[in-house]
Amino acid sequence: MAEAADREDRTEEPTQKRLDDAIRRGDVAKSQEVSTFLALGAMTLALLLAGGWSGRALTLDLRHFLGNAHLVPDGPGAMLAAGRRALLVGLQAAALPVGFLMVAALAAGLLQHRPLWTVEPLKPKFERLSPGAGFKRIFGLQALGRFGKGLLKIAVVGVVAGVALWGERERLEALVTLEAADLVRVMTQVALRLLGLALAIYAVIAIGDYVVARFSWMRRLRMSKQELKDELKEQDGNPEIKAKLRQIRAQRLRRRMMAEVPKATVVVANPTHFAVALRYEAGQAAPVCVAKGVDELALRIRSVAEEHQVPVVENPPLARALHAAVEIDDEIPVEHYKAVAEVIGFVLRLKRRAS
Repeated sequence: MAEAADREDRTEEPTQKRLDDAIRRGDVAKSQEVSTFLALGAMTLALLLAGGWSGRALTLDLRHFLGNAHLVPDGPGAMLAAGRRALLVGLQAAALPVGFLMVAALAAGLLQHRPLWTVEPLKPKFERLSPGAGFKRIFGLQALGRFGKGLLKIAVVGVVAGVALWGERERLEALVTLEAADLVRVMTQVALRLLGLALAIYAVIAIGDYVVARFSWMRRLRMSKQELKDELKEQDGNPEIKAKLRQIRAQRLRRRMMAEVPKATVVVANPTHFAVALRYEAGQAAPVCVAKGVDELALRIRSVAEEHQVPVVENPPLARALHAAVEIDDEIPVEHYKAVAEVIGFVLRLKRRAS
């Protein structure tokens, strides 16, 4: 009852911090069917690339051994040498499939979540020693769901494999009459067909199972309103997060200022240190500051203004005074009306002369 009530309280989607914390603990959305699909694909690729070669090598080695069995000494040394030879051939034939399976196992994890190094899943969890928890894991709803899903997969794959083999029944009946090399070739073809059908089925199963696993993971990590409030309070009190937020706000303000500079009427500046972009249109009570900056930012404002043919008027005292007195999107103070009016009048006269 308590767990059910707790799940009902968790109505909010998990924050990025909660998701990152879960991933660091090794708690990730993972589907076993994706791993199975990639393992099947690896086996199919290995059989396609090396099935013929491996089959021929095994056939030739077996034929040579059986054809010359009477020449093999019956001492223990000779039998040991024959065993080593058979083991070497078997390892050569299995090297490529095993290598592909290892790559598939690694790719299954990388496709579902980013690379992760953690020892959290290896730590002992004493709550798992509880008989009640163990019974629930074995006979609970999730266990029954996995059991039903497994039966459904077996049924679907079995039906498809049966249909495919039924179409090959005449070839399969003739296998007993074939030479060893032809037998390997036919069996390879049949195996590739079955694996291809299984891959097509498992592609759909893997996609569906991963979507369900991802949904279940996100649902399990949902937060209550109180947990969300507590996390926001914790983040607001973190100096690093505050500094990052200030940096983000400064970057956004700078981008917005740079976008407004081409619309300015004039940029008041001193040679290098200060720049204030003002916009004035007929009907406004006073000019408005659309951008301002010092040093590098001031040079950038001047550069953008010159690129868009916005007049730049050098007036060091007025530039310093405006930079200290006015904020972005605010009208200039009354005490600077006269000086700014002279600058804007000068700019307008220049425009009229130019036109």
